[in-house]
Amino acid sequence: MPHASRLRAEQLPPVPLRILLLGPARVANEVVRLTALLEARGHELVRVVQESDEPVDAAATPAVLDAADLVIVLGGDGSILRAARWMGYAQVPVLGINLGRLGFLADTLPQHAEATLDDLLAGRFRLVEHMMLECQLHSGGTVRRELGLNEVSVLAGPPFTMIEIDLLVDGEPATTYRADGLIVSTPAGSTAYNLSAGGPIVRKELEAFVFTPLNPHTLTNRTVVDSAARSYELRVPLPNPGSACVVDGRVIGSLIAGDSIRVCRAESRFVLVEIGRHGYYATLREKLGWGGGVRTAAAAPPRGAS
Repeated sequence: MPHASRLRAEQLPPVPLRILLLGPARVANEVVRLTALLEARGHELVRVVQESDEPVDAAATPAVLDAADLVIVLGGDGSILRAARWMGYAQVPVLGINLGRLGFLADTLPQHAEATLDDLLAGRFRLVEHMMLECQLHSGGTVRRELGLNEVSVLAGPPFTMIEIDLLVDGEPATTYRADGLIVSTPAGSTAYNLSAGGPIVRKELEAFVFTPLNPHTLTNRTVVDSAARSYELRVPLPNPGSACVVDGRVIGSLIAGDSIRVCRAESRFVLVEIGRHGYYATLREKLGWGGGVRTAAAAPPRGAS
């Protein structure tokens, strides 16, 4: 069930906000600095969770999440993916402090943390919901369920020969991919592994899944975008010894003949706290170098320049 956070979009937040810090042990100095900034603004730090001490392989307890209005994640986009998985079905709004490289989800730079907290306190923020997926791996009579924010991937694995992946939509056979694998991506994940594999960018507000084959054998196997209101099933009749199902970069199980993978929209929504004035396309240009021929007047060379 959804988490009942007191944080609401376009409203002044309650003070104190009950804040949970999540990050790897290597960012201990940043934790100390951020704790001082939070306490100076009257917020309550309810807990600091270090990934090394309490790995996100174990789900967060309801008591931990019920005590928090906001989770501040220190790290990169990978840290946010792990945080989303750690929170499970009781997602708490997340503010990302980017200590990684890209920072597509973790948008706030450390040097801007103080100004970001001031904006938060003044109500200058928005809560942006992201669709999550639920993956069910049916293998050997058991079912393993996993939440994901970005994607489910079926990978051929060693000995790295092509495999066939049957896709069924609402129980109806749709197509068979002959490829090195298949990515089933959410809109949030469309700018991650899916994009690297040649898939499209899908705006995050859309309720859709993106199906992108990896190195398909035939030219007719193209990326497909379909509604998230449907249920999808993947079957690999003859997997390789190393074939696996991967959710958000984490192997959840090897594949054997007869296994099936079911993917659907999760009931839970990942909620990201966004602070700033730049829009969606500005983020694409800044983070992904997506500017193409679009240049500002200041950046454009003078007439006659080569």
